[in-house]
Amino acid sequence: MTNAALGGSFRQINRLNRTGMHADLEELVSLTKGLFVTFEGGEGAGKSTQMRLLADSLSARGYDVLTTREPGGSIGAEAVRHVLLSGAAEPFGVRMEAILFAAARSDHVEEVIRPALEQGRIVLCDRFMDSSRVYQGVTGNLEPGFVETLERVAVNGVIPDRTIIFDLPAEVGLERARRRSSENPDRFEKEQLETHEKRREAFLDIAEADPERCRVVDATHPPEAIAAEVLRLVEALLPGNGEPQSSAVEAAS
Repeated sequence: MTNAALGGSFRQINRLNRTGMHADLEELVSLTKGLFVTFEGGEGAGKSTQMRLLADSLSARGYDVLTTREPGGSIGAEAVRHVLLSGAAEPFGVRMEAILFAAARSDHVEEVIRPALEQGRIVLCDRFMDSSRVYQGVTGNLEPGFVETLERVAVNGVIPDRTIIFDLPAEVGLERARRRSSENPDRFEKEQLETHEKRREAFLDIAEADPERCRVVDATHPPEAIAAEVLRLVEALLPGNGEPQSSAVEAAS
């Protein structure tokens, strides 16, 4: 499938997630005071580090921040995480892996993310729906209609307010990831460089297809420079436009 075709597919998924049967659910989430930010990119892009730094910055300003991850993030989803990352599901094919990812995401959304947003919290998530579009959809060669259907069921109207895509050459990211987990690389870190570069291109296609939600950050820059850029991208969406506020505990006391 060409990059242009992939971009068209991603735009179609975006339209489906914002209209139709999920319109009421998305309106419910968007009317709360919460904010949902997802961190995406290839292996070794620094997502986890930058999520932690952003959480620290926001918490210091008095915001109620929840950090979470995928696969995982809820009791049910964490149970599926080991199966996926260990490679235990790989013999059953990419379609089964995609279904397991969707099941984990559904539990994560309903048990953790949606309740937190309805409570007015800021939710920061390391990977979400775009990773499935890329890993199972693009490099897993699953048909777009199947991926779209799984995504709509799994997210159930909960769409990120901002997605930050950390971009760097696949070779650099893989080297970082392998240094970090040299003894036990996960199922995806073991794959070939060509596959990882294709994923990089797919993430950039997603950003191009959905510029309102997605922002691309150059992940080759120093961590402190990246952190400043990430904070800038999120600040405009924050309650009170990023001004310090009293925490929920302080307000209740």
